[in-house]
Amino acid sequence: PAHLTVKDGRFEFGNQLKAKVTPYQGDSVHMVFESFKKEFQKVTGIKVSSTQKEAKAAIILNLNQQLPPEAYKLNVSKEQIRIEAARPAGFYYALQTLKQLMPRNVMAGVAPSGHQEWSIPSVEIEDAPRFEWRGFMLDEGRHFFGKDEIKRVIDMMATYKMNRFHWHLTEDQGWRIEIKKYPKLTEIGAWRDRTVIGRNTDEYDNTRYGGFYTQEQAKEIVEYAQERYITVIPEVDLPGHMLAALAAYPEMGCTGGPYEVCPRWGVFEDVLCIGNEQTMQFLED
Repeated sequence: PAHLTVKDGRFEFGNQLKAKVTPYQGDSVHMVFESFKKEFQKVTGIKVSSTQKEAKAAIILNLNQQLPPEAYKLNVSKEQIRIEAARPAGFYYALQTLKQLMPRNVMAGVAPSGHQEWSIPSVEIEDAPRFEWRGFMLDEGRHFFGKDEIKRVIDMMATYKMNRFHWHLTEDQGWRIEIKKYPKLTEIGAWRDRTVIGRNTDEYDNTRYGGFYTQEQAKEIVEYAQERYITVIPEVDLPGHMLAALAAYPEMGCTGGPYEVCPRWGVFEDVLCIGNEQTMQFLED
């Protein structure tokens, strides 16, 4: 964090505690804390209940409009855990830091075997991002990972307070997103018949490979990311890097083909024909 002061003593959680959460439009700060509470209770077994009285609260989330949008203050004393932020994202990041102060199985979401006493050191932390855009790019055009792995990537991004998931969904080697007006993009473009062995050799594995995300799966991933204050940036790479699309719709190319979903790596001359009205309509759609 930007500023950290370690103080004497530790905050002891005990078997149960109360929390006071600041009201916020759309109840979004409450939703952030409820998500934290659910994970926290599952791992630690500590019951967390709500209170409106600050004196009775062990965890307090207070609004501080003087802070930048993603900034937070986290003050842990022997008596209380106090968090200040201006926006829900700030509270989310503060709770991520709070989990990181605890044994690592809390962040991992894995309950320990046997009884354990839970505590964290007394600290004062003030933090805000240096960069507004903290991005991670995943290339799924060449290698398809699947929904569960994407969620794992998003969880890791959230751990490190990253906020932009650049989702590279189309390539010469595969088209990975369902477009209902153009079904051949996934019927044909999402699959290649073989993949080169090594960098660029003359050897191929002769194994059909591919996959794609339905629109419903994509919506689920976007929602999962939003809950962790991560914006999904989908990328459709064009006018080059389009052999998978051209294999599905060869009439959009400059040469008419024949085209195939590319089994090797590199840069290729076959591109979308931008002088073609059908191609322009495809891009609009």
